[in-house]
Amino acid sequence: MLAATLAAPSTMRNPRIYLPQPLSVESELQLNDEAANHVARVLRMKSGDPLVLFNGEGNSYQARVVNVDKRRVRVTIENLLASTADGNLKIMLGQTLSRGDRMDWAIQKATEMGVTDIQPLFSERCEVKLNAERASKRVAHWQQVAISACEQCGRNRVPRIGSPQAIENWIDDQDSDLKLVLHHRTDQALDSHRKPDSVSLLIGPEGGLTQPEIERAQAAGFQATALGPRVLRTETAPIAALSLIQYLWGDI
Repeated sequence: MLAATLAAPSTMRNPRIYLPQPLSVESELQLNDEAANHVARVLRMKSGDPLVLFNGEGNSYQARVVNVDKRRVRVTIENLLASTADGNLKIMLGQTLSRGDRMDWAIQKATEMGVTDIQPLFSERCEVKLNAERASKRVAHWQQVAISACEQCGRNRVPRIGSPQAIENWIDDQDSDLKLVLHHRTDQALDSHRKPDSVSLLIGPEGGLTQPEIERAQAAGFQATALGPRVLRTETAPIAALSLIQYLWGDI
């Protein structure tokens, strides 16, 4: 018999936990070490407490803690929940790497704003240098930032974080309906475009994109777009742009 689909209850008393494994109604399972530690030691949940599980594939499930001990947490999945936090507009974000926690902040907020794919980029004025080992560790860290943001904001699909690549490679690879490069020296505004089904958004580094990089993007079909008269920081620009994109063509 098919289980009923329920509206998701309040996340304040019903924490959302990401669990990267198959999930199904009426099954009982053991949480992995990371999720178990969060449930048992951080949230201090006990047997009978409710929680929501999701695995990044689009669904979430109402579950309940069955047993908690020092090493293991077992839960049972009760119902499939209705999802409303993942929109239909596909947004690919090309974000040039920035120093410190600016990149973390941009990824966290972009995830909250519904972006579907985040590609870290190297550009001419990018000051961040990463070898293969450091890049792999940073991508794993950024993916966890996105997962945590999904747990908080109610999204069931986790954005993919790509391995850092050269800006020109990402530019040439985009085939979205609408391709935008933020550039404050233009008069074209976002609302001058028709509603797209997919958007690629290119954000430059702290020093901005060079003129050849902007011209390269425009030659590949990107349209220079301004967000007003002020010059925004590299971690602020994607949030402002994504907010407007979702307002114009998405679910805000």
